[in-house]
Amino acid sequence: MTCTRWTDIPLWTHGAAPAVTPEGWWPALALAVALVAALIVVARRRRRRYVASVRIVDPADSTTLDRDGAVRSVQAAELTMPRETLDGIWTPMHLERLARTYWRFLSRCTLGLVRVVYTSAERFVVLLFRPLVLLRFQAPEYEMDDRRGLVRWRIDRGLLVSRRGRGGNGYLQIDVRRSAANAEGYVTARVEVEVASFYPAIASGISRWVYANTQSRVHVVVTHGFLRSLARLDLAESRVGRYAHETLPEGPAGVMPDPPPAEPPAPPAISRGSTRR
Repeated sequence: MTCTRWTDIPLWTHGAAPAVTPEGWWPALALAVALVAALIVVARRRRRRYVASVRIVDPADSTTLDRDGAVRSVQAAELTMPRETLDGIWTPMHLERLARTYWRFLSRCTLGLVRVVYTSAERFVVLLFRPLVLLRFQAPEYEMDDRRGLVRWRIDRGLLVSRRGRGGNGYLQIDVRRSAANAEGYVTARVEVEVASFYPAIASGISRWVYANTQSRVHVVVTHGFLRSLARLDLAESRVGRYAHETLPEGPAGVMPDPPPAEPPAPPAISRGSTRR
């Protein structure tokens, strides 16, 4: 697979600039508004008690776009805290609450303009109202053991998704891995938010340059804000409560849920203490 850096992307992929249709500019407008709202929230945010220290540690080339139009974007942070603090929230229930916290942050940083609508089988990211569905995800998949927790939403469709990216081949996931405690009794949890095999409608219908400088930048800003907000460990209550009473699994080893075939390769599976739910 050949990936392209943003600096290598031409203003228009073929010929003259194509006409911008309502289907194209509505998502771009929504994301521009979201970015402005996010900046306002950051500027007005009050200082609160932090439980963990946070350091943004994005990998090199954290956002790539291959020649087929598939995007992979990874933002990461390391949260350091006392071991007993992490032990107290290292449960499937808190993993589910972390997933809910991501959606709560998205709604808050856009001042409620972007909301998440829940059904038993899907999650809808909407602009104000249900007909304006920016992204539709399949129900989340969870996996957890004593060292790693993962939640994945497969991307089904939406205004921000091109035709090629529909049907669950792409995904959004939050992956948490914990270290062993150091001599002072502190542990580090590495939290990665990854979007993979996502085909943005803007890049397909208008310009890759436009996508790189609007929707992609908004995603990175919002995700970094979410990761920094985890310093408070203020995890939202789950809307579903699927794992409200579960503890860590025991018994035969299992694997993480397999993502659909896609490039770049899916995250590696872990091999001990995990069971598929």
